[in-house]
Amino acid sequence: MDTRRLGSQGLAVSVQGLGCMGMSEFYGAGDDGESIATIHRALELGVTLLDTADMYGPFTNEQLVGRAIADRRDSVVVATKFGNVRGENGERLGIRGDAEYVHQACDASLERLGVDHIDLYYQHRVDRRVQIEETVGAMAELVAAGKVRYLGLSEASPETLRRAHAVHPISALQTEYSLWTRDVDEQILTSTRELGVGFVAYSPLGRGFLSGRFSSPDDIPEGDFRASNPRFQGDNFRRNLAIVDRVRELADEKGVTAAQLALAWVQSRGDDVVPIPGTKRVNYLEENVAATEIELTDSDLERLEEVAPHGQTAGDRYPDMSSVNV
Repeated sequence: MDTRRLGSQGLAVSVQGLGCMGMSEFYGAGDDGESIATIHRALELGVTLLDTADMYGPFTNEQLVGRAIADRRDSVVVATKFGNVRGENGERLGIRGDAEYVHQACDASLERLGVDHIDLYYQHRVDRRVQIEETVGAMAELVAAGKVRYLGLSEASPETLRRAHAVHPISALQTEYSLWTRDVDEQILTSTRELGVGFVAYSPLGRGFLSGRFSSPDDIPEGDFRASNPRFQGDNFRRNLAIVDRVRELADEKGVTAAQLALAWVQSRGDDVVPIPGTKRVNYLEENVAATEIELTDSDLERLEEVAPHGQTAGDRYPDMSSVNV
């Protein structure tokens, strides 16, 4: 698989990564055996970037990834995150970005992952109560100590990114981006490119909606986070399904799946953009990875712009949007 650069500090990753969150939480029940098999198959296919976070599980997703890569660490770029604080029983305890917590969280992640360094360490959400200079200053100390190689932010605003980058080079900004989430086109990608920061697109399949898996809200598994997501509810669902139907029609013409077309679109947005579709099953992984071989023509891109223009999607990305784009 081809590689892409994230930032100008030397971090190179596969053109498509693997989001591991759903293996442990949010998207229904998981199967650790199948999840580990999926990670191993991803590495066989040339995927190098594995994305996790301490809050997934909580805590268990890092342990799962750690078990999966224990005998193949050298072939993996491990990305994890801190900042969304959770208790042992899953309770949400807010957001922290203070220096003391940054160091505590990193040490805990290193132990759970079973590694001596984290390749890419993100602040998962920006703490409004703490100056970003303090947070990134502490993250820079982790780099100096050899515990972390490269730094990232997630869901940060352009201004926050600039202030952070002035303290220590930021290699990657991770934000939701897909055919139905185009917000970053307006200012964020402009800012990352001015600063030489790479962009990691999470939920590039619209949390699975763009794959065509869902025909009604009743298709959402019990206990699945998406049941509470505004885009999967009521009239929003119906309106968004119309977008998916049009994407599927274009995909059929091209002889690919709707998911593959949606991923190919994200990959086409620039050599500095790396999508990290999440899956916990080998068959979906293989379908996603095959999208790296798809080349979109100018005509393809124009037609996708017509069927899924910016602003077309109905509903917010989260029930509470207060912690994104801070």
